[in-house]
Amino acid sequence: MAYDRYVAICNPLHYQVFMSRRLCYTFITASYMIGFTQSLAIVLCISSLHFCKLHVVYHFFCDTTPVLALSCTDTRGTEIMIIIIAFIDIMGSLITITVSYVSILSNILKINSTSGKRKAFSTCASHLLGVTIFYSTMTFTYLKPKDSYSLGRDQVASVFYTMVIPMLNPLIYSLRNKEVKNALIRVMQKREGFRQF
Repeated sequence: MAYDRYVAICNPLHYQVFMSRRLCYTFITASYMIGFTQSLAIVLCISSLHFCKLHVVYHFFCDTTPVLALSCTDTRGTEIMIIIIAFIDIMGSLITITVSYVSILSNILKINSTSGKRKAFSTCASHLLGVTIFYSTMTFTYLKPKDSYSLGRDQVASVFYTMVIPMLNPLIYSLRNKEVKNALIRVMQKREGFRQF
């Protein structure tokens, strides 16, 4: 999505050429392959562990940290592998997004009209907000050692990035629509009027 925003703002006249159907399929295939490879590596590392404690995962889903807590063998090697994979994944994505947005920002600052700058910023703001919320909770959840695992905090973070953020995305992206903005403003004004009554 960062590349899409980059092309839309930095090369708007060549958008159809750069964002071809083939490139979109390549991005989708690459992201699935990276996700599959990382998941396979984590599953292979976890499958070599021995579990002698309760077989109940105290979590909303079978996440890696609660599964590691059930192991009765040393999990340091698996933890290091998971942290390395998460670090590569998160940092690779963040570097790509950061480079794209630095290029976008430098191009936005070259725009002379205030309305053009505002439109370009509004194009990027929703994506940047979603990415920031998502990656901050992912970093909090996966880039820490098992010793700092807290059932309550990690459950809240997991619910946040698996349920809340996907539910917020339509709202975040639809707020760019003028009709949705106007409807939201009308609801807020009615609410304020109702409170004063």
